[in-house]
Amino acid sequence: MEDKVHGVFVGEKVSKVRWKPEDLVESDIFLTGSWDNETNHLVLWLYPPNEDDADIYPCTIGTHPYDGDITELKFINSNMFVVSSTVGSVKLLKIDGKEPCLAALKEVMSWDDIHFLSVGGHIPCTGLAVFEEDIVSVGEDGCLCLLTARQKMPVRRIEGADSCSLRCVCFLKHNEVLTGNLRGQMKTGASCVTHHPTQRHMVLAGGEDGSLTVWDLRHHTFPVTLLSAHSDAVSELQFHPDRPEHLFTCSTSGEIWHWNTSSMSRSAHLGTMPSEFPRDENLWLNSDVAKHRLEVFTLMPQLHKPINSLDVSKNRVVCGCDNEAVYVFKNVVL
Repeated sequence: MEDKVHGVFVGEKVSKVRWKPEDLVESDIFLTGSWDNETNHLVLWLYPPNEDDADIYPCTIGTHPYDGDITELKFINSNMFVVSSTVGSVKLLKIDGKEPCLAALKEVMSWDDIHFLSVGGHIPCTGLAVFEEDIVSVGEDGCLCLLTARQKMPVRRIEGADSCSLRCVCFLKHNEVLTGNLRGQMKTGASCVTHHPTQRHMVLAGGEDGSLTVWDLRHHTFPVTLLSAHSDAVSELQFHPDRPEHLFTCSTSGEIWHWNTSSMSRSAHLGTMPSEFPRDENLWLNSDVAKHRLEVFTLMPQLHKPINSLDVSKNRVVCGCDNEAVYVFKNVVL
């Protein structure tokens, strides 16, 4: 896999990275956010598809200064995205400009100090999730804030949504969200959480101990599958948007992995799976099958610094790290 990866030095520790979403075509623009600087930055990158030239690397096409460490980035459409930070605020920005080389990042709206201490002072906003123009944020104050891109006033603030700091959040439906903390509860006990692209009742949580936990929200009591994975905390996990038999994870241990259930899917289609396992059931929800048929590949040798974030496009994966570099992997799903 190493011959399909392009790395570029950023000069800042990268906390989050996201592809600019495009309909039907491979995205060639991605966005990074930094942390651990007096002034951090959002950086827009161009990585044009060119299979004939293996020496093309990502290049910067726009930057925007940002107060606080950037803790999350989420696109709400192809040109607008929200950003959270350790100063307790959420901002809505847009990519302005018709041509990539003329692109600029402009602030549209700001929800300042929506996570704060009762005695005064801000507190980090730790996670964001979006559902069309609806936005939900969580923070170390244990509060959950519902926002919308259509107005500056927060729609709702739920005080004490958890008795401890909230770490991550995702939308399950337009009126239902799932949150995770580091205390080990589901709500979910997790460093990151995501749902299956087509079966939202199936949730994967990455743990501080490096494990992956699979939950079926139709049955709330126990996790369906528990998989030993990375040697340290799972930083982020994402399904491929179009082919959910592929999952990608990264870790503070410096690892980035590709989990492939294609062979399990083929076995189910050919009727070679155990008879007690329904062919139309999600393969992640069978612990025995997942443990014995799952294929896991490393996308590159383990780094000596944490990999903080990843994002998946149609046939590319990008990740950002504490070694002040970003890496783009090509042809990850063929």
